Amino acid sequence: MFVVGIDPGLSRCGYGAVHSGPGGLQARAIGVIRTSPQDPLPERLAELQGELRALFAELRPDVVAVERIFFQNNVRTAMSVGQASGLAMAEAVAAGCQVAQYSPNEVKLAVTGDGAADKQQVQVMVQRLLGLATAPKPADAADAAALALCHLAHAPVQARLAAAGAKR
Repeated sequence: MFVVGIDPGLSRCGYGAVHSGPGGLQARAIGVIRTSPQDPLPERLAELQGELRALFAELRPDVVAVERIFFQNNVRTAMSVGQASGLAMAEAVAAGCQVAQYSPNEVKLAVTGDGAADKQQVQVMVQRLLGLATAPKPADAADAAALALCHLAHAPVQARLAAAGAKR
């Protein structure tokens, strides 16, 4: 299975592409898409949309795992994260990908074993699980790779549940 994780944001949108196969887990691409806060909102959204479209077209993942907006103290931040999240999900579906959403706590629990883990713990575990020489930076990139890892951990269980439901 090939999964691209997306840590949505308008200024920094993290992505992490992870393949799971007979050879184990393999990082294919980890990085951040950036837009300039000085540019008008519509232009930034269009730029992010184009970058996501190109990313999905190049990588051709089976699934795109997007962080679910759980809670934000700052309304402006919540709005921009929501807009970026919506673009990521829409572009994933347009590219023919399945979409999954996970909360930050679900991702931390799947990757570190602790739903309250901090950013550094997530970065270190992503590094270890993917056999990387260094921890992915910035944290947005590591969080995106963690989303992909989270889906890879949950997918077998979800498939068994779906199969059990279909048998009823």
